[in-house]
Amino acid sequence: MEEQIEQNVSKLWDSLYPWLLNHGIKIAVIAIVAIVLNMILIRTMKRIVRLAVVPTEDMAPGEEEKREDTLIRVFSWIIRIVIALVAGFMIISEFGINLGPLLASAGIVGVAISFGAQSLVKDFITGFFLILENQYRIGDEVDFGGVRGIVEDITLRVTVLRDLNGTVHTIPHGEIKKVSNFSKSYAKINLDLGVAYNSDIDKVIGIVNRVGDELAKDPMWADKILTAPYFVRVQDLGDSSIVIKIAGETQPKMQYDVAGEIRKRLKEAFDKEGIEIPFPQVVVHQG
Repeated sequence: MEEQIEQNVSKLWDSLYPWLLNHGIKIAVIAIVAIVLNMILIRTMKRIVRLAVVPTEDMAPGEEEKREDTLIRVFSWIIRIVIALVAGFMIISEFGINLGPLLASAGIVGVAISFGAQSLVKDFITGFFLILENQYRIGDEVDFGGVRGIVEDITLRVTVLRDLNGTVHTIPHGEIKKVSNFSKSYAKINLDLGVAYNSDIDKVIGIVNRVGDELAKDPMWADKILTAPYFVRVQDLGDSSIVIKIAGETQPKMQYDVAGEIRKRLKEAFDKEGIEIPFPQVVVHQG
């Protein structure tokens, strides 16, 4: 019994050994070349992208790098897919499988599937133009008409967002009708703040502008602020307060932090100066 098993193993090895010497070595070479070629092409592509992306005057610090990282992520994905397909077809041919009928049948099946995969084609085409037109990059804060978050990943087919609650949203590009980018080039502070009707408006204006200038000169905040927060106008005469408009410009995605800090400092300054931020009030007249 053992001799028969040894004979069967020997026969199997005798038939397999020539195939391994011929096709097995070719398959190993194809795999190694594919891996090396993938590394070389991606490294070369990264250098080309770094050289090709030229910063413009309206770019905020870090935007050039975000643009480069986005393009590198997408092109790396394309290179890996193409190399994997080509290497896969070459390896299949080494197993003696005729690729002609396989490709022909795949073409027929592809035509049939294409009628039901129009949305997939739309995703790829839309994704190509979204990336080409630099509408948003990895790291940007965007809103796709109701879904808002930070862009974590982009491929030609989908964009992955993570919202403030940590929820991850995967949006096919074909479903994106509108892109609102909150972190491109710069961001704006847009605050409405109410003060009491008996407040001296000129004094309020002076306090707002002074506090805004102090914040912009603070070393902790200076690199985040492009234009110091300032008084814009009396926005509204409300039921219980005079509403003033405060504006300013910050680095991308810094508007929330700066707005929170200016609110805090204005509250402290108004308390010191006797400026009231009133609660909603109702005046009742007795007949």
